[in-house]
Amino acid sequence: MRFYFDIDDTLFPSTEFSKLARKNAVRAMISMGLNYSERFLMEKLEEIIRDKGSNYSRHFDELCKTLKIKKPSKFIAAAVAAYHDTKASIFPYPEVPYVLKTLNERGYELFVVSEGLEKKQWDKLIRLGLTYFFKKVYVTRNKTVKFYSKLKKGIVVGDNPLKDVEFAKKAGHIAVRVKRGKRAKMKSNADYTITDLRQLLKIDFKKIKPLM
Repeated sequence: MRFYFDIDDTLFPSTEFSKLARKNAVRAMISMGLNYSERFLMEKLEEIIRDKGSNYSRHFDELCKTLKIKKPSKFIAAAVAAYHDTKASIFPYPEVPYVLKTLNERGYELFVVSEGLEKKQWDKLIRLGLTYFFKKVYVTRNKTVKFYSKLKKGIVVGDNPLKDVEFAKKAGHIAVRVKRGKRAKMKSNADYTITDLRQLLKIDFKKIKPLM
């Protein structure tokens, strides 16, 4: 039997990390002499992220462009350095290593199914120290029913009610919703809903008909 795990807000607190990294980046720009308040810069940065998407690589360039900074290089460099320095502080949710180890010991095959840029998602897994738990890592620019249909049937674990639950179920998988991060209050039609990955260990998935 297979488990497919999402990364962001499933294996580690991605939403919290992103907020901290962006705040540190903005503070670094201010420390280099950018004469704006932290709140103002954060608001402008969030607007750019909403417009360009989280995987866009030049958010801070766009911020300086929006502010009409004539010589932006030092501010961009400071922001990028602070953002990447924050990566040193990322850790998985406390129970994650134990749960993955236990599932492996029980004979389950573990995989990653993640949406985003492949290099960025690999970077997260490596920094989190989780790569050796997984047999294979699948990264796509956009999770769709077609994407899940190409995978052997299994149990998809993730936080997104649409992309980790609805699409996975339409492709014939069992969906386990993790209520964490920015989507925690959203509704879903998951087969199981949990708030801590340790709850996975209490479910007898072998009794589920679609996976027999």
